[in-house]
Amino acid sequence: MNSVTLSRTIDAPPETVRDAMDDLGPFVRSSGFDDVSVDGETVRVANDVGLAAIELTLEVVDDPDADLAYEQREGIFEAMRTAYVVTPTGAGSEVTATTEFALDVALVGDLLDATVIERQRRTELSAQFDWLEDRCAGPSTDDG
Repeated sequence: MNSVTLSRTIDAPPETVRDAMDDLGPFVRSSGFDDVSVDGETVRVANDVGLAAIELTLEVVDDPDADLAYEQREGIFEAMRTAYVVTPTGAGSEVTATTEFALDVALVGDLLDATVIERQRRTELSAQFDWLEDRCAGPSTDDG
């Protein structure tokens, strides 16, 4: 299994961050996928990565160690799982996202390799963290 983990401190209490992540459609969309649809606990995403088009069906799963977790049900991976953990800090909340994946070599072939997927996933998780920062920011105190 390959793994990508990113963390960021968000200047907001954990409950605010968790509430934002629970707004699943906008949260997943913020990663920059070309297409996102949410139907209950099922999320379908599509994205062009290099020369390949990736389509995944993800399912939100219960994970007592995560605030949000989902796994691939259909797609190019042999297995893929992402978990988000929100931890209180003195500055607000630390959000850690970990994606673990195994490529289905028969489906992927020469178009994608783990390095491309890891780079793409870091970009997507960073975009989600940017969205959380914007979404969870308190009201502006600028009088200007």
